[in-house]
Amino acid sequence: MFKWGSRSKPDRAEIGLAGEDAALAHLQRAGLALLERNYRVGAGPARRAGEVDLIMRAADGTLVFVEVRARAGMSHGGAAASVTTRKQQRLIYAAQHYLLRHACPPPCRFDVVALDGDQLTWLQGAFDTG
Repeated sequence: MFKWGSRSKPDRAEIGLAGEDAALAHLQRAGLALLERNYRVGAGPARRAGEVDLIMRAADGTLVFVEVRARAGMSHGGAAASVTTRKQQRLIYAAQHYLLRHACPPPCRFDVVALDGDQLTWLQGAFDTG
């Protein structure tokens, strides 16, 4: 299995999984608790309307919807720049769907964990629904 930072050339799925594993470990060390991983909304696996990589709960009760982006380097603006407006809309849609299970939704935020090579950057409150 691919480990982040190894020298072998991984495929896209391996990069994504390793990035999510690294992000999850980082967020858990920071005190967040995992609620869901790879929460998907849509009609079948090929037609996803939205997906959230990680849904976490912060110590203050805030629900944190996390998008994880991993890139080998900083070309094309890096990992954080790849979270486009369209991707944000799909994350918001999935988050709204997830929140339907709460009679009184808690405070929420959208974070991005960007991995550029071996550098991890956690962008808290990276975007909002407005």
